[in-house]
Amino acid sequence: MPDVPLPHVYRVTKYDPADRAPDGTYRGTQDTNGDNGPVDAAYLAAVAAFAEESRIERFAVRDPQVGGGFGRLDPEGAIDRAGPLGPFADGFDGFYDGAPVTVPVALELVRMMNGDGGLWCRLEAEDAMTVEVGWDQYVYVGVRTPCEGAVARTHALGLFAEPIGASPYDPAQDEEYELRPADDVFWERVRASAARGEAGLIEENPAANASRWHLVGPLDDEVRLDAIRAALAPRARVYVWPPLSTDTAGLIAGLPEEFLLECVWEDADGRISSGHADDDDRTELARVLAGARAATLLPVFADDHDPLFTGVLPDADGVVRARWQL
Repeated sequence: MPDVPLPHVYRVTKYDPADRAPDGTYRGTQDTNGDNGPVDAAYLAAVAAFAEESRIERFAVRDPQVGGGFGRLDPEGAIDRAGPLGPFADGFDGFYDGAPVTVPVALELVRMMNGDGGLWCRLEAEDAMTVEVGWDQYVYVGVRTPCEGAVARTHALGLFAEPIGASPYDPAQDEEYELRPADDVFWERVRASAARGEAGLIEENPAANASRWHLVGPLDDEVRLDAIRAALAPRARVYVWPPLSTDTAGLIAGLPEEFLLECVWEDADGRISSGHADDDDRTELARVLAGARAATLLPVFADDHDPLFTGVLPDADGVVRARWQL
C-alpha cells in the first residue's frame, strides 16, 4: 500500500456511465462476462497505458489469493501446490506477497483476474500506481498524476475511465490486522513447544486459500526445523498446531451430526495432504482416515481457529509488511 493514498483513482470498465442509475448501479445491456477477444484486450491496453504514463516498470504482488472456495476432500491426495500458478511456473516461489513482477506479467495477472482465472492479488507500484480487479470486469487504477493521456487512450479503446474517490478494494478499508512477526523468538517458541510434544504441525499460507503442511516433532533436530523455516514462502502466514493423531478411528467417532472441517492427513508414503469435508462427506472422510498414518481435523472458520500460536514472516529488516488477518 502506498504510504500516502494516491490522489487519482479511476474505475475502468466497458460500462457507459450514461447507463448508470443515480446510485451508480449499471442498467445497460452490456454482458458482465469477458469476451476473450478485443474487449478483454482493451482492458489490458488501458492498464498498460496508465503504467506507461506513470513510468512503471515493475509492480509488487500484494495480498495474493488462489481459488475462490474450499478445496474438497480428495482421497487421492491434495492438488500439487508446487505446480505452476498462472504466469508463475515455480508456483508459490514466484506468487507471494511482495513478489516483484514486470508489467507484462502484471498484465497477465489482470487478464486472469478479469476472467476469473483462479488467482487474485493487488498490484502496487509504491507511491505511483495500484491496480485492483473486482467482480464483473471492474478494474480500479490508482495513480499519482491525472494520466490524461491514459484516460484518453482508455476511451479510444472503447472503455470508460471514470474518476472516483477510492477503490472499494483499497486496503485502507480492510479490517485492522495484528503485526505478529514469525521471527527468531517465534521459532524458538516452536522449537520448545515441539520438544514438549505440544507442537507437531506447521501450516504455511503462502497465499489466501492455500496451505502447505510441515511436520515437526520432539525428535526433530534444529537442522530440520531451520530447513522448514527457510523453505517457507516470503511473508507467509504461519499457524502452529498440535501433532497429528494416530487414532484416526477416534476422529471419525467424535464427529457431530453436522460439521464442516479441514482434514489434514499423512498417507502411507509420508505425504501430507488436506481437504475440506462436511457431513455429506462422512463416508469419504472415513475412507481417507482409514488409509492414513495419522491425521487431524481442524476448524474451517477463523472464529473457531485455535492454533497454539500464529505469526507472519517479516522481511529481512524485521518488519511485517504482509496484511494477514490473525
